[in-house]
Amino acid sequence: MSKDESGWIVKDEAETDPKFGCFPHERTIEECLNNGLVVIDKPAGPTSHQVAAWTRDILGAKKVGHSGTLDPQVTGVLPSLVNNATKITPALLTEGKEYVFIMLLHSDVSEKMIRNTVSDFIGTIVQMPPVKSGVKRRLRQRNIYSLEILEISGRYVLFKTDVQAGTYIRTLCVDLGKRMGVKAHMHALRRIRAGPFSENQAVTLHDLKDAFISFQETGDESQLREIVKPVEFGVKHMKKILVKDSTVSALCHGAPLHIGGISKLSKGIDADDQVAIMSLKGELIGIGTAKMCSDEIKVLKKGIVATLNRLVMKEDLYPRMWK
Repeated sequence: MSKDESGWIVKDEAETDPKFGCFPHERTIEECLNNGLVVIDKPAGPTSHQVAAWTRDILGAKKVGHSGTLDPQVTGVLPSLVNNATKITPALLTEGKEYVFIMLLHSDVSEKMIRNTVSDFIGTIVQMPPVKSGVKRRLRQRNIYSLEILEISGRYVLFKTDVQAGTYIRTLCVDLGKRMGVKAHMHALRRIRAGPFSENQAVTLHDLKDAFISFQETGDESQLREIVKPVEFGVKHMKKILVKDSTVSALCHGAPLHIGGISKLSKGIDADDQVAIMSLKGELIGIGTAKMCSDEIKVLKKGIVATLNRLVMKEDLYPRMWK
């Protein structure tokens, strides 16, 4: 066991056979469209479900799912997963979000009071989900990692915030107003980041349709490949375990991951962490739950390292090599 310069913990040096599997960037465009991810810049008006349906229709896909619902009038980053890639949706739902939003105060409040009140809301807060939310209405703790005032103009306050998944910005505005002794509401909201996906990676539905029509009419894949990312793009934020070629098929047939099948792993994995199980070509095999931490994996000779709860790879890409 050693640690290489890239930060991987090397458990057992191994090479991958080019006859099996495929590097993600070498997949055909048809394979990409069946196992891909599009970061849509949602417009104001339609529901997130409608945007996902339009994405499905544009690509001629069987199904498209999205990660993290946005209300109809809210704009911004809406990660959308195509066909087989929908299997990784649960791994994205729990990731943090960033927003810019405008709060409108119903009465005049001094700038000093606004700034003092905002500082009290950084950290762990307690929220009651709004009546129209799709979750059970009970008090919940959420973390506000940052809450920055960008501009104050009369009763309008422009914010940028980084929050835990499941934080309601609409409720945050109401609670900020209550703390200042006035009524307040959310006037506008835009999501600028969802997990590892930022707004500079997002494309409009028009961009997506133009790229797909161009591909159909000319056969030029370049524009479409820029927009439709491999499913592996959706797990780039996760800690990873890379396995040997000889292990891949067993995992695809439901076996747990044993120490002997590992080539490399990320530092800092803890037991019960969700981890991406990858081939040596960088293909996503599936999402698993770690059963031991990185330090244990480094020193132990045998044992179950992880179990897969979301299998993404097809069973027949690598040959069966177990007895």
